[in-house]
Amino acid sequence: MSHKSAKDFFRPLAVGAPLPLREIPARPSRAIHFFDPSNEKMAAKIPAMVGTVDVLLGNLEDAIKADNKVAAREGLVRIAQSTDFGPTQLWTRINALDSPWVLDDLTTLVPAIGDKLDVIMVPKVQGAEDIHYVDRILAQLEAKAGLERPILIHAILETARGVANVEEICGASPRMQGLSLGPADLAADRKMKTTRVGGGHPGYLVREDAPRDADGGFRYDADRFRFQQDLWHYTMAKMVDACATHGIYPYWGPFGDIKDTVACEDQFRNAFLLGCVGAWSLHPVQIEIANRVFSPSVEDIAHARRVVAAMGDGTGAVMIDGKMEDDASLKQCLVLVELAEELAAIDPVLKATYDAIETPEA
Repeated sequence: MSHKSAKDFFRPLAVGAPLPLREIPARPSRAIHFFDPSNEKMAAKIPAMVGTVDVLLGNLEDAIKADNKVAAREGLVRIAQSTDFGPTQLWTRINALDSPWVLDDLTTLVPAIGDKLDVIMVPKVQGAEDIHYVDRILAQLEAKAGLERPILIHAILETARGVANVEEICGASPRMQGLSLGPADLAADRKMKTTRVGGGHPGYLVREDAPRDADGGFRYDADRFRFQQDLWHYTMAKMVDACATHGIYPYWGPFGDIKDTVACEDQFRNAFLLGCVGAWSLHPVQIEIANRVFSPSVEDIAHARRVVAAMGDGTGAVMIDGKMEDDASLKQCLVLVELAEELAAIDPVLKATYDAIETPEA
């Protein structure tokens, strides 16, 4: 089997298309807020949301009824053409590649609003071949439309095969911006026995060992603590590793129970701690949660800055508050400091919060 030369990845796939990016920019995207472009009431709120959320995503796929597909596509064009998005990115989720609507999505959106679209989210990606298909079409449409920058691709992991092929999906094109974990479709494809969209499950647990009685025997009928486990830890970790390997960005997808803000925050924080940069928002209440969770805390930034200041050239080791910090610690702290700087550049409130931190001498 012949393989494409690495050099060829950075040549356009169509004559006249923009040059592929060699590095995906680290643009803050703590919340990807989904909206239905065919819903006039929802569409009317979009201009006021600019600047309050990192990403606004016009949804064309799931949650849009078949007889509303054209209206959603046309609505997204109108919204994009009439709105100045400023610091907020505009994304869209196109219909699945096996649907009758996806070609019209691409051939309509790229010529009409390709200059405003930052990222196209592709659902139910199975392997690299799906990315190659969209990659080539985008290049042809970009060339025809005279676009000067490439539109990036974001893939959703929603099938067992997609998870198995996550490495090749991440490396399939220089357009790859990132991946989102889609727990509902993935659960169905895997035949998982849960109807929840994200979150844990009370049946997926470990139980405390049975206590012993006075004779040394086990009391199996005694009350024992139960510890609910995370159904998604393995998949999320695998996705984060694949994204980090290829220099792209991992995201948690939807959390379905809008009213359970506590569990939503827990799910988002698990994703943040594991390496994800953001999550989907299905309701404005989840934007606030994502903005808070995916921004490093004041305490973490204060500590990280102390370590960076104390480490100097990054070699050796220092003691701070009784803990050893070395070059590995420095690398961890730089992740947080750099993220804080990126977020502060677009979030004035967060900037003021971080600027107020006093960094004492180590």
